[in-house]
Amino acid sequence: MICPCCQADFPIEAGINDVAARNAVKRAFSLTPLGDLLLAYVQLFKPAKRVLSMTRLVKLLDELLPMIQDGKIEHKGRVFPAPQDAWRSALEEMLSKRDTLVLPLKSHGYLITIIAGAADKAAAKREAAQEMRARSGRTQQEQAESAAKAMPEAVRNQLQQILNKTQP
Repeated sequence: MICPCCQADFPIEAGINDVAARNAVKRAFSLTPLGDLLLAYVQLFKPAKRVLSMTRLVKLLDELLPMIQDGKIEHKGRVFPAPQDAWRSALEEMLSKRDTLVLPLKSHGYLITIIAGAADKAAAKREAAQEMRARSGRTQQEQAESAAKAMPEAVRNQLQQILNKTQP
């Protein structure tokens, strides 16, 4: 870390005397892929004319980290998968919409809604793909049955005679 006053290098621990602050920083960066995004996201909870207290920062992270580590969220009584990529996308979306959000945020509700919506869309896509595969399989089978039925009786008899001659 670099001192903003004298530009000297010093350990981050020396710059954070508050135990809660130290714990918050450790928690945020323990999730290396999301650490920077999490620190930016929790700033959306900062009151306009005050700093975000370290106690509040720890509380916010304590609410998020179990969901991130479990890879799932609960929203409106349903459990949704929430892999790291879903968190990354949702956090990035929140940060990109910073100017349109009512700040400071009061809860993680909007973030959770974004993740649940993405999970719903992904599930709907998978379901549609499965349905298309099922339809395509039925369609091919139906076409084969239809072709067999459409074969004239005389042709069917000739085929049967050929098959009978070739069989011992």
